[in-house]
Amino acid sequence: MFQQQILPPGFPMTNAFGYGGIVTDPGTGNPVFFRGIPGPTFEAIRGIPIHVQWINDITSPQPFPVDPTFGWANPNDIPTPVPPFPPFPPGFPEAQSPVPIVTHLHGGETQSDSDGNPTSWFTAGEMKTGPGFFKSLYTYLNTQQPTTLFYHDHTDGITRLNLYAGLAGFYLLRDPNDPVAPFLPSGKFEIPLSILDRSFNDDGSLLYPNVGNNPDIHPYWVPEFFGNTIVVNGKVWPNLDVERHQYRFRIVNESNARFYNLKLSNNQSFIQIGSDGGYLPKAVELSSLLIAPGERADILVDFSSLAPGTKILLLNDANTPFPGGDAPDINTVGQVMQFTVLDTLPVPPPALPATLNIIPALTPNAPTRTLTLNRVQATNDSKQQLLNGQIFMAPTSEFPVVGSTEDWQIANLTPDTHPIHLHLVEFLLISRQSFDAARYLADWTALNGTLPLDHPTIALPVGPYLQGDPVGPDPNESGWKDTVRMNPGEVTTIRVRFAPQDVPVNGVVPGENLFPFDPAFGPGYVWHCHLIEHEDNSMMRPYQVIFGPSQSAMHD
Repeated sequence: MFQQQILPPGFPMTNAFGYGGIVTDPGTGNPVFFRGIPGPTFEAIRGIPIHVQWINDITSPQPFPVDPTFGWANPNDIPTPVPPFPPFPPGFPEAQSPVPIVTHLHGGETQSDSDGNPTSWFTAGEMKTGPGFFKSLYTYLNTQQPTTLFYHDHTDGITRLNLYAGLAGFYLLRDPNDPVAPFLPSGKFEIPLSILDRSFNDDGSLLYPNVGNNPDIHPYWVPEFFGNTIVVNGKVWPNLDVERHQYRFRIVNESNARFYNLKLSNNQSFIQIGSDGGYLPKAVELSSLLIAPGERADILVDFSSLAPGTKILLLNDANTPFPGGDAPDINTVGQVMQFTVLDTLPVPPPALPATLNIIPALTPNAPTRTLTLNRVQATNDSKQQLLNGQIFMAPTSEFPVVGSTEDWQIANLTPDTHPIHLHLVEFLLISRQSFDAARYLADWTALNGTLPLDHPTIALPVGPYLQGDPVGPDPNESGWKDTVRMNPGEVTTIRVRFAPQDVPVNGVVPGENLFPFDPAFGPGYVWHCHLIEHEDNSMMRPYQVIFGPSQSAMHD
């Protein structure tokens, strides 16, 4: 924990959790210790592994209310409390300290004992560890395509609190042989942008709700958090002075639950060249960019033709909650940041290559999985959402075979758009298609029973319920993805190959492991909603990669 000037000068500093480490001072080239929100940026080189020693140095209590009434890390093994619940503060002191953490490299092709499994948490000094803990010295092999990754806390049941406190940072993977990079802005013209929303108390401290949506059942848990300010790279509503030049902005949405639909106030278009897993097949010109929590976008904005002194706002008009909520206030969260054009010589950008990336046309060679996004209908917990009707700690039900390619058809039975993220792999978005969600839900419930389920889910084929024609991905979704928006009233199909990203088409068969590690070793992987409050309250499921059709092929 430390203090950072997140609010404008003259306002108090803010207590925060953050990552720190030895970095290169850009002014002197000397190594210095840096800590902040966002944390230090990793610049990794493709093909060169790195080892990261993650250290939990948080010895103060969690500043936000830990809700111990549902599944979480629970390092002190406190029993699940029953009403009446104490207000926060103090809440439950044994739940507030010690603070467990575990770090996930979002989008990384990583063996599961270095992946940041939610059960792999550890407290300060590793005095206490979770059931999935193997080690805190992680290995990142960096064999995948160059792209924008990010790292963040992933602790079971309190990710929303640790992430809100500041535990996130950039991880940029570069390739010395990247044929596109020479055409792109670099150096001071390449800037990662971490966008998130926060609220503050009068003393500058971060404000997170301390009363739950149904406090008689879950005293502090809220179904989604939306702040009343926007923070970019650790500053509230910052200004960036830009030269008359093209800039490369590597954007990550690090908000707990807020979507952004970004556009420039002068109605200028911009170009997207990459998404989660690397470059798009070709550059896409956009007038707006919709980005959900956990998604990344690599965009180019050209300021070369603008007059010196021009001020441009980066605006946001995405509804909250998305898609059916309220429009943002244009005077607050409808604004993200400002650009001010300096009086410099204009430098027009070079033309981009016609082709940026070759995305393979994968062919499924394993049965299709039919899965659901569910909202619990019980009145005492009406905001809990689940994957396939199961809570996080229910027995693992997804056992994909290494080397196989599967279609996952995921029917959204909720009113929200959920950004669904899979660990380990990049995948392809195939289609979205409308379906009769009400009839499907009635039939699915008749088949499976009420939520959460206490038995394995019985899959209900979606075919008889589909309506209209499937709609392919938007042009800026046509590359590798690890997080994809799944809209209400739609079945979203993704094609998932359990093999390294660069394996050619038909270059692997089920049962063949081409990862440079054992994907069956360790605590396994998870897939989950990246609305963090949803993830913390069981909208997450484990999955285990195996070497054959039998679970007996799994490693201990």
